[in-house]
Amino acid sequence: MPHKPLLWLLFSLPLMAPDLASSQVTPPAPFELDQALELPDWLTLRGEARARYETLDGQFRAGGKGSDQVLAYRTLLLAEANLAGLELPQVTLGFEIQDSRLELDDAGTPLSTSNVNAVDVLQAYMRFDLDGALGQKDVSLTLGRQTLDIGSRRVLERVEMANVIFSYTGAYWRSVSARGSEWHVVYVSPVGRLPSTFPELASNEVVADKEEWGRVFWGAHYRHPKALEALVPDTWIEGFIYRLKERDTKDFATPNRDYVQPGFRVFRAPKEGRSDFEVEASWRTGSRRATNATTDVRDLDVNAWTLHAHWAWNFKSDWNWRAAVDYDFASGDKSPTDGRFDRFERLFGGRRTDLGNTGIHGPLTPANINAPGARVEFAPSQKLDFRISYKAAYLARATDLWSDGRLQDPMGRSGRFIGHSWDSRTRYWVVPGTVRGEIGASALFPGRFAKTAPNAPKQGRTLFGYAAVVVTF
Repeated sequence: MPHKPLLWLLFSLPLMAPDLASSQVTPPAPFELDQALELPDWLTLRGEARARYETLDGQFRAGGKGSDQVLAYRTLLLAEANLAGLELPQVTLGFEIQDSRLELDDAGTPLSTSNVNAVDVLQAYMRFDLDGALGQKDVSLTLGRQTLDIGSRRVLERVEMANVIFSYTGAYWRSVSARGSEWHVVYVSPVGRLPSTFPELASNEVVADKEEWGRVFWGAHYRHPKALEALVPDTWIEGFIYRLKERDTKDFATPNRDYVQPGFRVFRAPKEGRSDFEVEASWRTGSRRATNATTDVRDLDVNAWTLHAHWAWNFKSDWNWRAAVDYDFASGDKSPTDGRFDRFERLFGGRRTDLGNTGIHGPLTPANINAPGARVEFAPSQKLDFRISYKAAYLARATDLWSDGRLQDPMGRSGRFIGHSWDSRTRYWVVPGTVRGEIGASALFPGRFAKTAPNAPKQGRTLFGYAAVVVTF
């Protein structure tokens, strides 16, 4: 049955949320688990528990119909032991458990390993603090299973909205010089998330994750905070190059991707009373197979690229208003028969900030997309923030796949316009630093392509809403 009453409530709550900012009650101090347990100074224990209800009415994916709902739980618990407290070298041991589950899902719910990963090891690492090494001020080397979060997070991100967080096993070097420039160097193998079959995911089965040793991802990322100081103050520049090399193993089949991806980023952070901006672009070259079938042995030449750009103005206001125009592009494949693969594809980076909510919704991703848009954000207080964004979403190539909708018109007769995508989010600290409530609502009004593609579900508009409570301890 459709969940329209709750869905429309979720759409209306963001408009009422600013009234919450009027509270003048002095907030209590954040709850900290390690202090409550009176642990020794060298041992820290912290975590997060999140429950999120999602509801969707009107399907945009091929074969979809009706409505859907899920109740998503994610619990994280991280323990770190700083061995310096035991008069040993500057070494920190870390161990983090992740428990991600879904309830209320059914046979039509689009389940994946991004939704479910019940009781597994997210991180198990050893971090060496090497301050002063190679003339750098702040240096660390982390070895083992770990999460990664670098730069804009479009290449590597410790995801926030997704119910399951990615992790990797290998080495990560981070160094910061006295002038603030940063080096990030990684050499890792992604951790394969298990289980992966629909019945196992639907029943929240506990299966240990395994490293995908047949896949290796490495690269270097440089960031500098003052390279353009004489021209544009407070502007960062970044340059990076990454490579993905993979092969089939007995546990994981791959499309044998061999990618090299160089790119750059220039940005200025938001500040009251002035503009901020960002331009990030990267190009991907190399080879891959069309599928991950072992019988597919034909290598395709890869030539794909992506771009994000925005310009915003930050108003002088007690509510910290910010208004922005933005643009996102990711190339599509020109022809399935030309021996090339031109579609950009998201690997390990995030998409929510640029392209809207995910969960059981998430119609937009950086693959075969051409999407100008705009957004407005404001924060009436330190406890409350709000944003609403819009995208006019087009296919970059009319004949290529709309990745998240799984719709395609090989003849290109359905045009390129996917539709109008609206997205909003409101967050409020009920107990600052400890308990935060979050609500979000999204809508996709289909355009010509989403309505008339050969396998279009013809469900009309899609409405999505969620309500979440996050407890940090």
